[in-house]
Amino acid sequence: MKLTELPIGKSARIINVDGEGKLRRRLLEMGILPHTNIKIEKIAPFGDPIEIEIRGFNLSIRKEDAQNIEVEVL
Repeated sequence: MKLTELPIGKSARIINVDGEGKLRRRLLEMGILPHTNIKIEKIAPFGDPIEIEIRGFNLSIRKEDAQNIEVEVL
């Protein structure tokens, strides 16, 4: 399942980070790595951006970027 399909408040584990070039590298540099737990904290009123909790801190990412993150529900 994609990160954008995960409901608010649910936790999941990152399986894969898709994307090419700069996008994938930027996601990995932000700590969005496979085998890391992630949780959806908030979603903006129009669905973009999405606030996630990862590695003990909150991070906002675009919905378009979140669609490149494959997760499994814990």
